[in-house]
Amino acid sequence: MKNRILIFLLIAFIWVPELYSQKIMTLRECYDLAMNANSLAGEKEAYSLISGLNDANLSKSRLPTVDAGATILYNSSVVDMKSVLGEIPIPGIADLIKPLPHEQYKVTVDINQVIYDGGIVRNSRLLEKADLGVNQKQTESDLYKLRAQINACYFSLLLIDRQKELLENYLGLIEKRITAMQSALQNDMIIKSDIDVMTSEKLKLHQQIKENETMKISLMKVLSDLTGAEISNSTAFIVPSLPNPSDNELSRPELELLDLRKDQLSAGLKLIESKRMPRAFGFATLGYGNPPGNNFFKNEFEPYFVVGASLKWNILDWNRAKNEKQIVALRQGILENRKNDLSDALKRQLETKNAEIENLKSMIGTDTVLIELRKSITSSSESQYNNGTITATELLNQINSEKQAVISYEIHKINLAMSQVEYLNISGKEIE
Repeated sequence: MKNRILIFLLIAFIWVPELYSQKIMTLRECYDLAMNANSLAGEKEAYSLISGLNDANLSKSRLPTVDAGATILYNSSVVDMKSVLGEIPIPGIADLIKPLPHEQYKVTVDINQVIYDGGIVRNSRLLEKADLGVNQKQTESDLYKLRAQINACYFSLLLIDRQKELLENYLGLIEKRITAMQSALQNDMIIKSDIDVMTSEKLKLHQQIKENETMKISLMKVLSDLTGAEISNSTAFIVPSLPNPSDNELSRPELELLDLRKDQLSAGLKLIESKRMPRAFGFATLGYGNPPGNNFFKNEFEPYFVVGASLKWNILDWNRAKNEKQIVALRQGILENRKNDLSDALKRQLETKNAEIENLKSMIGTDTVLIELRKSITSSSESQYNNGTITATELLNQINSEKQAVISYEIHKINLAMSQVEYLNISGKEIE
């Protein structure tokens, strides 16, 4: 009893670390890892930063602008006050007026403040927000396409693992059969060619298992590159449990992108309308010059200032705004047609995929019955072989038929899960 307990503890000590060292990876986890590992993943954050900077610049459009300037002018001709005043019949008055200078010097600080812009800044910020939504959704749409590649790798790995398990089980059965045949050969109950038939099948199974392992290494490398995660032989993949498709409702990012592009055009339309509104400005100039301001009679440097307000209204734009509105309407119509065409195409894909799912379910039901029949036939063939009524080749054919039936059943189960996942991907629904 003590020896049995020690053996049990030794087996548990070896088996438990292997259990915990096995990493389980779900399909949803692969999706999330691929979204973060792809080079496009950083674009959403970059677009957000760009939009934030643009919005900050637009919000500052309401702040006053301050410009510094300096000017030096030389006028070839100025008003000759002596000649003008010389005609006045008052002796010596012309000598009291200094001649106007030909040169003008000034250093200024110009301040301009928008009082009313017709909504240009507000609508420009709305357009910038719409641009951000479009850019981020475009990135999301591009990343969504990765799911097809991940599905192909993930379910291929599931299929390879299951096939390897089945091949190894049948290899064990063949090896047991060979061992039993070798005893029968020693007792002259069978001929050596019977063992050769089984040995050739054993070699074929070894070859299939080796091919299976080589293909798995290649697929693990591809999935590792897509997800950025370390994937090895210790990684276990789980067949996702999915509900049956219930409706044809679509929520694909491509459709959402088309809606956002329409919103973007609507925001642009508001900006076009705001540009046709009147705009009011206030301005001030602080200067230091000679002559100061418009006092041309003062030939010395002095500070001065100018304040005022202005109103601008483009009352005639030669139908440019009208044409731009028509362009926006035409583009919105194009986007609506594209959305309808894409929706119809996706719904057709869903109908096709739904028919594929139902067909696979029917095949799985048939596979279940077929496996039971094949097992019964194989059992009967083994009895016939032991009684010498059939050859080893005929027995092997029945074993292979049973093996193929089981493999087909597993393939159909995994293909069903993959079709259900593809149905969700086509509709745009998330996998839990």
